[in-house]
Amino acid sequence: MLANVPIFSGLSDDELAQVSKHAVTRAFPKQVIIINEGDQTDSLYVILKGKVKVFLSDEQGKEVVLNTQGPGEYFGELALLDDAERSASVMTLEPSSFMMISKQSFQDLLAAHPSIAYSVIQGLTQRVRTLTDNVKSLALMDVYGRVAKTLLNMATTQDDRMVIEDKLTQQDIANRVGASREMVSRILKDLAIGGYISFEKKHIVINEQLPTRY
Repeated sequence: MLANVPIFSGLSDDELAQVSKHAVTRAFPKQVIIINEGDQTDSLYVILKGKVKVFLSDEQGKEVVLNTQGPGEYFGELALLDDAERSASVMTLEPSSFMMISKQSFQDLLAAHPSIAYSVIQGLTQRVRTLTDNVKSLALMDVYGRVAKTLLNMATTQDDRMVIEDKLTQQDIANRVGASREMVSRILKDLAIGGYISFEKKHIVINEQLPTRY
């Protein structure tokens, strides 16, 4: 599994074995908070199995989902590079297992293999670009535009159709686009009535190109 993780892909089998030697594997059930925003923990988490969501929340419980991640992806790398508090929370969406690498172990690994630092920088750069794009969408698009973009970004092609594999609730989508569940519900209902989308076993199917305006 580590060989499929981008930041470790250039390591030899022996080097990967050394990484594993300094790591701890832990499993968690569904809907468990792995990291809380504001925590002082300092480990890198590599997802071996399952899926997580990365999100921000306020004191009233309102959430904004920044990202979802699955096997082979990782989170918590910022804590390896500075001593600041965790910048977001992470929760399991299904039973999951992780390989955890402490800050000290990771720094030892960087000293022995500087190329890993470049991979980390590349990963961080991509995430900054994604966050910039999300901020742009929140600032410049209306709610419909954000919903449409989210649906298209999450869909994959299956048998000449665009299907969203994740089983999303209306609240899940609302948390992603920064809108109310009622507004998202109205948009999805209208798209379904128009034949643009359909629902199959809790999956959303995009039947044809979504309209540019609502």
